[in-house]
Amino acid sequence: MNLVLDAQEARVIGCLIEKEITTPDQYPLSLNALVNACNQKSNRDPVVEWSETDVQAVVDRLSAKHLVLERSGFGSRVVKYRHVFCNGDHSPRQYSPQQLAVLCELLLRGPQTPGELRARCQRLAPIAGLADIEAALDNLKTRADGPYVVQLPRAPGAREARFRHLFGGPEAEAAAGPPDGAADVAPGRASLAERVALLEAAVADLQSRLQAAGIAPAGGADGTASIAPSPGDP
Repeated sequence: MNLVLDAQEARVIGCLIEKEITTPDQYPLSLNALVNACNQKSNRDPVVEWSETDVQAVVDRLSAKHLVLERSGFGSRVVKYRHVFCNGDHSPRQYSPQQLAVLCELLLRGPQTPGELRARCQRLAPIAGLADIEAALDNLKTRADGPYVVQLPRAPGAREARFRHLFGGPEAEAAAGPPDGAADVAPGRASLAERVALLEAAVADLQSRLQAAGIAPAGGADGTASIAPSPGDP
C-alpha cells in the first residue's frame, strides 16, 4: 500500500465516507456540507474549525490524487464532491461494510480500541458484537494489498491495545502515542463507556442529518483547532 494521506486529507475522506453511508440522500456533498461535516463537534478528534477555503484546498489535493471527484446533478449550479477512495468499480481498495466502518472511524477519530470501534461503528455497518470488529481488524492487518491498520503498543495500565490506520505513513505511526492519562478501566465501566460512545455516535448522526437538511446550523467552539497547511504547501 503506497497511498499516504495527511491529517486534513484523512478527515475529508472520512467525512465523505461517513456521509455516503449515513445520509445517502444528501450525498455527494456540496462544499458547504463538507465544511460542516469536517467541523462537526461530535465523532471527531480533534475538533476543528475550518473555512471553505481550507476545505477547498484539501479537496484540490485529493482531486490531484484521484481520490475525490466533482459531481453535480442535472441543472444544478452547486458543485458537489464524492470520494473514489474505495469500493468503486475500478478501485484497487475493496472493503466489506464492517472493514469500511472501521477505517472510517479511524480516519475521523484516530487510534481507538476494538471496544471503542464496536460502539462507534454500529451506526455505519451491521455489527453483531466485538468479534465482528476483531475480524475486520485482523483482515485489514493481514491483507495482501495492505496492511491498512496496525496495532499500537498497549499503554501502561490499559486494558486494550489501540489500532490506527496506515494511510498516514510511517511518520504518523511513530507519532501515535498513548492518549494523555491513559489508565486501566475498572470492571463495569467499559460497558458504560460503550453506551456513552453509542449515544455520542447517534447524536452525531442526528446533527449531521439536520445540518445537511439546513435545519441545524454548524458552529465552532472556543478552543477548536484551525487547519494547518500540509508540508510543501506554499
